[in-house]
Amino acid sequence: MSSRDKILGVIRANQPEGKSLPSVTLPEAGGVTDPAKGDMTDTARQFIEVLEAIGGRAFIVSGWERIATIIKEEYTQQHRIVSGCKELARMAEVRDRYEDPHELENVDLAILEAHFGVAENGACWITEDRMIERALPFITQNLALVIHKKDVVPHMHAAYERIGQAVYGFGTFIAGPSKTADIEQSLVLGAHGPCSMTVFLIDEELSDAGFY
Repeated sequence: MSSRDKILGVIRANQPEGKSLPSVTLPEAGGVTDPAKGDMTDTARQFIEVLEAIGGRAFIVSGWERIATIIKEEYTQQHRIVSGCKELARMAEVRDRYEDPHELENVDLAILEAHFGVAENGACWITEDRMIERALPFITQNLALVIHKKDVVPHMHAAYERIGQAVYGFGTFIAGPSKTADIEQSLVLGAHGPCSMTVFLIDEELSDAGFY
């Protein structure tokens, strides 16, 4: 018997006894438990609060027209805007793909449609079929994601239940702008990715006159 087999044999003989997985009681899908109130709170509202706490911004909007209005107010014609949303074709480059990802090196704002948001950490789930290019959400100077308000799930347990059986090549959760505090414990936004992140939550129940 080789030394390797002896070592592996000892390891097999000293395995700890298996234990059953703990029983986990999760909040209902309609909201997130607020310990201070002892009830369920609005998932979209918590999503916004958490996102803003980690450096992002959020708007509840009535539709694509409101999104276009907000973008026009903050970005001029000199900014390069790339989007995967055909609804914004009149104000952004809308293409299915780029032959060379290096073409995206000078993008000021990327507007992409994510699948859903997570209230507990302010993250959005997006797969590569909605990124145009994998590099785009990370190389752009500023990132804006669009989700539907009804598609905010309360926690990561619900998020993984939603994507567990999905078929995709690459996907990621994105929460807030890029940030680091490695240097002298000083928080820096945009250290190795987007300097800002904005999430638009479309609420079909809003009138054309109002947005958050």
